[in-house]
Amino acid sequence: MKVLLNCPGFSYDVHSLVKAFYPEEDVGIVSEDQDCDIRVLVADDKITVSTARSGQLKTAVREINDKTRPSVKNDLKHILYDVLSDATKTELPWGTMTGIRPVKVPMKMINEGASDDQIADYMKSVYLCSDEKIRLAISVAKRERDVIKDLTPGGFSLYVGIPFCPTTCLYCSFTSYPIASWSDRVDDYLKALKCEIDYFSEYYGGRCPDSVYIGGGTPTTLTPGQLSDLIGYIKGSFDCSNIREFTVEAGRPDSITDEKLEVLHSSGVTRISINPQTMNDRTLKIIGRSHTTAEVYRSFEAARKAGFTNINTDLILGLPGEDEDDVSNTFEKISELKPDSITIHSMAIKRAANMHRYLEEHSDIRSINNPEIMNIADKGARSLGLVPYYLYRQKNMSGNFENVGYAREGCFGIYNIVIMEEVTDIAAVGAGTISKRVYPDGRIERCDNVKDVSLYINKIDEMIERKRKLFTEKGK
Repeated sequence: MKVLLNCPGFSYDVHSLVKAFYPEEDVGIVSEDQDCDIRVLVADDKITVSTARSGQLKTAVREINDKTRPSVKNDLKHILYDVLSDATKTELPWGTMTGIRPVKVPMKMINEGASDDQIADYMKSVYLCSDEKIRLAISVAKRERDVIKDLTPGGFSLYVGIPFCPTTCLYCSFTSYPIASWSDRVDDYLKALKCEIDYFSEYYGGRCPDSVYIGGGTPTTLTPGQLSDLIGYIKGSFDCSNIREFTVEAGRPDSITDEKLEVLHSSGVTRISINPQTMNDRTLKIIGRSHTTAEVYRSFEAARKAGFTNINTDLILGLPGEDEDDVSNTFEKISELKPDSITIHSMAIKRAANMHRYLEEHSDIRSINNPEIMNIADKGARSLGLVPYYLYRQKNMSGNFENVGYAREGCFGIYNIVIMEEVTDIAAVGAGTISKRVYPDGRIERCDNVKDVSLYINKIDEMIERKRKLFTEKGK
C-alpha cells in the first residue's frame, strides 16, 4: 500500500495513522508522484488528502492558518483521519494518537491544575479520542501520580535482563534465546551482568533503588542456585533495606519449581509474574508454549504456598484463532486464581516475530481484537477488584487498542509506572537492555546494550563504557 507524501518531516505520523486504519497492509511512504492508494499533499496554504481505496474517491482540503509545525501536524492528522475514517467506516478508539504513552497528556495537564472536563475537552478536540479512552487515561494518570509522588527524589530503578526462555513463543520479538542452547554459557552471562551491576553500584554509591525488576526472557530458566546468587549479588551491591518493590518475572509455568519459588521468596522478592497469556490449551500449542493450563493452576498454588501475596499474570488479546468465547474462558479460569494484578496486552504483530509469517501462511487463522473482547477483559479484571493503573501502546496493535495493567490497591507495579512515565533513571543491565538517564530539566538520554548474548559477554567492557559516558561524563 503506497502513500504519497510530499513533506517527509511528517512520515512517521502519516505512516502510523494509515497503519492504524489498515493494520494488515504493508504501508510504504513515497515522495515521488506515482500510482498511490493515498495522497497527502502539504502546500503553503492548505493540506489535501485523497484516497480511492474504498472504490470511491474521498478527498478533503484544509486551510493552514497557523504555520507552526505542531499546528500543521495536528491539522494534517485530523484531515487524514477524517478521510480514512470515511473510507473505512471505522473510528479509532485513540483517534489520531499514535504515541506509546497516551497518559503523558492527562498527566501533564493534571500537574498543571486542569480539571477532568478540561482534559477531556482537550483530548477530544486535539486527538479525537473516544470518551471511553479519555476516562481510562485520566484514571490511570491519577493513580500513577500517587505512586510517582512517593518516589525518591533523584532516585532510580534497576532492570536486570535474563534473555533465556524454555522455547521462543510465536509472537515474541524480544531478546530471547532457548536456554537449552545456552546452558553452558549462562554462568559467563551472569558474570558479565555482575560487572554492569558493579558500575551502577559505584555510580549510585550503593543507594537503595525504588524498584528492582528482573525480566527477560524468562528469569526462572536459571537454576535455584543461580537465582539465589544473582539476587544476593544485587542486594549486596545496593542498600535494599527500604526498597519498595522487587519483581522477578517467573513467566512461564513450565520454568517454575517449588525450590525456585522458595529461593525467590526467602531472598526478599516481593512480586512475581506468572504469565500464561491464555488459558486455552489449543492456543498454547499454536503459540509454542510448552505448558498447559493445569500447570498454571499448579504454579499459582505453589507461589501462594511459598508466601507470595503479590502475583501478576500477563494475558494477550488477539492471539491466533481466539474469539470472544476463548477470552471469556480465559477470564473465567483466571478468576479462580485471584491474581493481585493482571496485565492485558493487545497483540502487536512484529515483523521480527514468527507470528507474522505464521499468519501469512495460515490465511484461515486471524488475530482478532475488537471492543467486545476489550470489554470482556476489562470487566473480568474489574470483577476481581482490580483497577487500571498503567497503560501503553505499541505499533501494529490488533484493534488499535492498548496494553493495560490492572491491580488491586497496594499492588501497583512501580517499575511499570516508572518505565512509562520516565521520571527517574533506569539502570539496565543485560543483553538488549536500554538504560535511561533523566536529567533535572526533564531531558532524557539513553544507551543500549547489544542484543546478541555472545557479543554482550565478549564486549562487556564496552557496554560499561557506554554507561560511563552517559551517567558519569554527560552533565554530571
